[in-house]
Amino acid sequence: MRSPRVWPLYVGGALGPYGSTMVTPILQEVADGLDSTPEVAASALTAYMIPFAALMLVSGTLAERWGRRRTIRVSLVVFVLACALCALAPTMELFLAARVLQGATNAFTTPLLLAAITDSVPRERLGRSMGRFAAWQAAGQAFSPLISGVAGFVDWRLAFVVPALCAVALALLPPDEAATERRAPGRARWGALLNRRLALACALAFLCYLAAVGLTVLSALRAEDVFGLGPIARGLLASAFGIAGLLLADTAGRLLDRLGPLTLGLIANAVLALGVLTAALGPSVAAMTVGVVAVGASVTAMRATVNAMASTSTPDNRAGASSLALAFQFFGGALAALVWVPLYAMAPGAGFAAAALAPLAAILVLSVVCPRVGLRFGRAPVPPSSRPSDDRPAPTE
Repeated sequence: MRSPRVWPLYVGGALGPYGSTMVTPILQEVADGLDSTPEVAASALTAYMIPFAALMLVSGTLAERWGRRRTIRVSLVVFVLACALCALAPTMELFLAARVLQGATNAFTTPLLLAAITDSVPRERLGRSMGRFAAWQAAGQAFSPLISGVAGFVDWRLAFVVPALCAVALALLPPDEAATERRAPGRARWGALLNRRLALACALAFLCYLAAVGLTVLSALRAEDVFGLGPIARGLLASAFGIAGLLLADTAGRLLDRLGPLTLGLIANAVLALGVLTAALGPSVAAMTVGVVAVGASVTAMRATVNAMASTSTPDNRAGASSLALAFQFFGGALAALVWVPLYAMAPGAGFAAAALAPLAAILVLSVVCPRVGLRFGRAPVPPSSRPSDDRPAPTE
């Protein structure tokens, strides 16, 4: 029997992060092209993340009922349309509306991919699989600002061509139906999502992205204000975030299998806090880059940790649980600019450094809450009861 093709599940993970941060290095160019200001252009980040996060409160459960494979394909087609609308927008208002549509469509892809991966791999390999998915998410975050920065040097509208082409390819060559079928019996239930393990995953996801997205925005502003970097250089700096995560994602997944979510979560958040402080207060571009790299690596570890905790918290509604944790993750990202940019405007160094408060809060949450939900040092992130018990062949990754 042929193994189900699952590689599109991992590749599709790049689209959400790609779409969220792709405008970061071209804020000035978008503003100039649409007769607006960089401050207004920066709201394109929030315009994407608010519907992305809001719809993921319900998208996973709805898609479990509609069918994973069909929902993914329809969402990819609409995402292509949204990219075209962004590229062709004649005004800032229409551009922001198209960004809203981009975020809304991606809300119906990412959680389904995570649920399908969790159902397709055995328990002992889940950490590595989540690491691989996090690697593709990091790849989206790494290449998004780099490609957008180069596009901004030529024409910022070209930045939307690459994600559109990727979505077209995935729509034409989706994962096999065996890889996306729902394994849980019965109807996906909303009430099953009310559990402490999932609540912890949501809190950690929120705090992680509140700091991480704040870093991507503020480092781009500081790179221009303090060091005078242009769009390509800003794109390269921002891409260091994703490249670090891409290179260390497999290691993060293996550590998750070995150490468990509590140990890895504490380590990752400590590195995240130090990275933000280094990027905020570093006296040179090199120092700021070191901070960006540290944050990129730690965020990838937290992605793998949170995704594993969420997708295994509710076996009867995996996509619903994954989408709920992702919703809180991107709510944190959506609020980042609103919270940290005003502080940066008042006191650049101190305002930027304040973003380190989020991972410090996460460390406190982990220390206090984890023992109450059954997570201990060295314990695997997946309960044995969630291991697939069917005799399907191992998926081809």
